[in-house]
Amino acid sequence: MESLSIKARKVFDFYVDGFKNMTVGRKLWAIILIKVAILFLVFKLFFFPNILKENYDNDDDRARAVATELTSR
Repeated sequence: MESLSIKARKVFDFYVDGFKNMTVGRKLWAIILIKVAILFLVFKLFFFPNILKENYDNDDDRARAVATELTSR
């Protein structure tokens, strides 16, 4: 019976070999990764503002606010 590390290595090699032999797929994956990076950047900038940094001056106040929220729920 093969060990887990040998099986994991075979799976890893299988995927690496598949990606090396891609032609069109490589460009498509690059486009997908660029689009995902842009989406995350836009979401971070516009939909997830850093409320703790805006409302509290230092790390101690931020930590206290988070601890209070977690324990009060």
